[in-house]
Order: sequence, then C-alpha cells, then structure tokens
Amino acid sequence: MLYIVTVLLTLTGICRSALISKSHKGDDPLLQYVVNNSLREHLVLTKLRLKTMEDSKNLMMVAPEQAQFMANLVKLIQANKTIEIGMYTGYNALNMALVIPEHGRVVACEINEEYVKIAKPFFTEAGVEDKIDIRIKPAVETLDELLNAGEAETYDFVFIDADKKNYDTYFEKSLQLVRKGGIVSIDNVLWGGRVINPAEDDLSSQTIDKLNKKLHKDNRIDLSMLTVGDGLTLAIKR
Repeated sequence: MLYIVTVLLTLTGICRSALISKSHKGDDPLLQYVVNNSLREHLVLTKLRLKTMEDSKNLMMVAPEQAQFMANLVKLIQANKTIEIGMYTGYNALNMALVIPEHGRVVACEINEEYVKIAKPFFTEAGVEDKIDIRIKPAVETLDELLNAGEAETYDFVFIDADKKNYDTYFEKSLQLVRKGGIVSIDNVLWGGRVINPAEDDLSSQTIDKLNKKLHKDNRIDLSMLTVGDGLTLAIKR
C-alpha cells in the first residue's frame, strides 16, 4: 500500500508540475526567474500576449520563452518557409514572422475567425502582415493543398499545436513538407502529465502517448523531447 501511495504521489507531482509549466500563468517562481533573465520579447509580442491573457482559453498560447527558443531555432537553420498548425491569437506566428527574411513566409492554420481578428492588427503593427499567410480552414486541408501544389520538402520549420486527435496526421504531412534538416516541432507532448498511463476514456492523452512512442522509434528523424512548456518535441528530418 505504501508503494502504491508513493507512486500516486509521484505521478500527482509530475502532473501538477506539468500543469503549471506555462510561465504566463505566473504561479511558478522558477519559471518567472527564467523569463526575467532570458526573455527578450518584441514590444508587439508583449502587447499580443497581454491581449491574449484576456481570453478564457489563454492557456492555449505558447509560453513566451518557448516561442523565443523556437525563434532562435528558426534563425539557426536559416528558415525561410514555415508553417504553424493551430495559430490561436497569433503569438508564435508573429514570433516566427519577426525573425524570417523579408521574403519569408509563415503559413498559419486556424479555424476560428475570432482569433484571426485578434491577431491581424498585431501583425500589421509589427509590419509583418505580408509574411503571414492565414488559412482559415481545417489544417489537414491546408497541408494537402500545399502538398498538391508541389511544395513537398520546401519548408524549413513546422510548429504543431492544434487538436490532439489529428497530431499523427499533422506530423506525417508536415514531415513530407519539410526539407532534409528541417524541423517539425510538436507542442503539448507531455499533456499535463496525462501521457503517463493514459485513462481509457482519454483519447487525447492516448493519441499523444502513441505518437511519442512512434517518434522514439522513427528512423526518418533525429529526435529530442524537451520539458519546456507542456513538453516540446523536435523532430529533425534526416
């Protein structure tokens, strides 16, 4: 019995830690220390983040220090063409648009027009609206359109942060779209700790766990799973 209790407490601690791991919740002093001593946020990104905090679903927004890390990756691989699957209010789409070249492109997939309306004025204020190609339709349709247009292996970086049930589909299509050496990044791969022994009725946790295990054995990619935010996987196409 003591062993069972210890395991449950350990798992609870893991889940609790994961659930509070987004710095914009503001309730983790260590994460706040990270933000205070590393975040270099563009003024318009700050404005958009504060605007997003007014939305009841603001936990969907990527953690700013995670977005900054991905922006540095985008710069490191000299990305020109990028995709965001699940734009929400546009924080990371803007984040990427700010660091890609003037002729660069962010294909931003979103299905909620209200979120797009929030995002657009900030894209304009930052002067990057021409870099961001917003597609308001199911992301699978947009990815298929890009593939059918002959754009396979022409993208440098993809960020997946949308409905979890389609994560595997998004990954497979994204892997077709990125070039060799390109990166497919996947958010929420820890899913608040619920990927550990997912409940039988928890389809999202099961789907993410299945994808995590699949990628671990996938010889098409080099792989890192990071504990930043709610878990971030980086899959580098071989």
